[in-house]
Amino acid sequence: MPGVVTGRIVSNIVHFARLLRAAGVPAGPDRVLAAVDALELVGFDRGDDVHAALATVMLAGREQQAVFDAIFDAFWRDPDLFHRLTFVLPSAPNGQSDTAQPGARSRRAEQAMFPQASRAQMKLRRRIEAELSFSGQERLQRADFEGMSAREFELASRLAESLALPLRPLRTRRLAPASAGRIDLRRTLRRMARAPDTIALPRSAPRRVPPPLVILIDISGSMDRYARVFLHFAYGLTQHCRRVHTLVFGTRLTNVTRCLRDRDPDSAMARTDALVQDWRGGTRIGSSIAAFNRLWARRLLAGNAALLLITDGLERDEASLLACEAERLARFARQFVWLNPLLRFDGFSPRAAGVRALLPHVGRMLPMHNLASLADLAQSLRSVTSHSGDCFRLRQNPGYPG
Repeated sequence: MPGVVTGRIVSNIVHFARLLRAAGVPAGPDRVLAAVDALELVGFDRGDDVHAALATVMLAGREQQAVFDAIFDAFWRDPDLFHRLTFVLPSAPNGQSDTAQPGARSRRAEQAMFPQASRAQMKLRRRIEAELSFSGQERLQRADFEGMSAREFELASRLAESLALPLRPLRTRRLAPASAGRIDLRRTLRRMARAPDTIALPRSAPRRVPPPLVILIDISGSMDRYARVFLHFAYGLTQHCRRVHTLVFGTRLTNVTRCLRDRDPDSAMARTDALVQDWRGGTRIGSSIAAFNRLWARRLLAGNAALLLITDGLERDEASLLACEAERLARFARQFVWLNPLLRFDGFSPRAAGVRALLPHVGRMLPMHNLASLADLAQSLRSVTSHSGDCFRLRQNPGYPG
């Protein structure tokens, strides 16, 4: 039965919209008015009707549903319990965040509901991280992902999300306003038409945009920890650049780009885990690259795109298939870089058949086993002529085939 929305309920709806905006959901005044009209139509007899009505008029996409549900449950049903939970520092075994478990509340909802509690929680987190940085920051930067504890691995994953895009911007044909460059005749004439007595010479220069980046990550059993940290790295890149595409492969190829575009990192990783079915399985690099060449290469490797391949090269398919597909892949990509965690060993040599099949077709092979190697990735890829000391030089290595 339709109900009458009183002033107290309107105030609560306004406050509820503010919480949604604080959590990243664009609930403006127009949606508040629509929510009031919706509640007048559905009434207040059933909580499910109220939830459905508010979600219908206040959400713009399905990806906002989880945050909306968390704030709705906390604000309209049991705020005291939610208030107590926000003051507890979350901890989970094996380095897994509790927000990734079913029914757990979103961190964005916590921060929006109780900013004071969130600030207290953040201060406690910062104090723990500060103690860690004073005692072992250098060790954490150089520590191998495989040997990290659960707490160190979680911190390393969060730090990987803040790293910058490791590619040099490309110069395009389109022009943009600049302080120096060629004189922009069109803008000059427009200014002279508005102010004939003033002579101004605006200038323009070619725009520089980040190139498309495609990331292929091996998620087999031997690459599990390295793949998970690099997924966090890919998540951070995807949040800042829409032209980043991430695919994972073990025994099959899976595109996880849409999952990593979720604004909540915990939700993004949970969606990725649910989508990928071959975690910690075998490795079929050749057939996975063949699937990428057939289904995705022409679409994703356009516009001077760069390709990052993260794998140890331990292949179960035939080496001839891998060599053929890697040669095709190298023709698509402007820059083909192989990140190999096995380069952390000083005596590494390309003896495995998969490694020897890939080497002739990659432009560079760099290490990827700790935070320092990820931080140095940008400098290594942007330097065209110089090579870093830990870069694997293909032509000078005695184990290079041919």
